[in-house]
Amino acid sequence: MRVLLRGKIHRAVVTQADPDYIGSITIDKELLDEADIWAGEKVLVSDVDNGARFETYTVEGEPGSGIICVNGAAAHLVSPGDRIIIMAFEITDRPVRPNIVLVNSKNHRVKTLHAPGPSDPSVSG
Repeated sequence: MRVLLRGKIHRAVVTQADPDYIGSITIDKELLDEADIWAGEKVLVSDVDNGARFETYTVEGEPGSGIICVNGAAAHLVSPGDRIIIMAFEITDRPVRPNIVLVNSKNHRVKTLHAPGPSDPSVSG
């Protein structure tokens, strides 16, 4: 078994940081769906601006709102306006072609890439 990237929201902008919330990261439901990330799923978050990395779970935000709100203790690791990468992984014995969702400054999807998997003929070895 291997742990492979399954879904990613690339360079989303943190819209809020709420340390008083119980925990998690609230993400626009449209982005979760496009990246194939479920509500309640564990994700790895990497802050492009300050290098902080943390794990948490997802909560659905209002569809189309562009919300990316880091909650709980992790809110101390980011600031509104920071760019983050949100990654979900899958434990599997088969190749995975992840959904990589590119967003604009309002956290609206610009494009979804499907990275080649190891069995893809375009990948040379």
